[in-house]
Amino acid sequence: MTFTLAATVGALFALGTFLVLRDDLIKVVWGLAIISQAANVYLISMGGLVAAGSDTVPILATHHAPFPEPTDPVIQALILTAIVISFGMTAFALTLSYRAYQENETINVTKWEQ
Repeated sequence: MTFTLAATVGALFALGTFLVLRDDLIKVVWGLAIISQAANVYLISMGGLVAAGSDTVPILATHHAPFPEPTDPVIQALILTAIVISFGMTAFALTLSYRAYQENETINVTKWEQ
């Protein structure tokens, strides 16, 4: 499971970096959105994962059974806040991209007038 999360985070950061380095402004915005989601996956994987299975016991079921280690709720609240902020950032960046397209009549950043 740890290797899968590490590979997913690495692939998302690589794809986001690849898209940020493109000439198309929309691809740059998508790259920023993917990088922010990669950071969210990284933070949630660092917060800890509990595998759901037959060995997990409800907290109040028995008092003598060993309880599974819970995940950190602060990390989950941080990720929820980061998702909302990245959604707002992406919407704002797309709005700015549309305005740049209206001004320059292209979304290719290398063809803009100085």
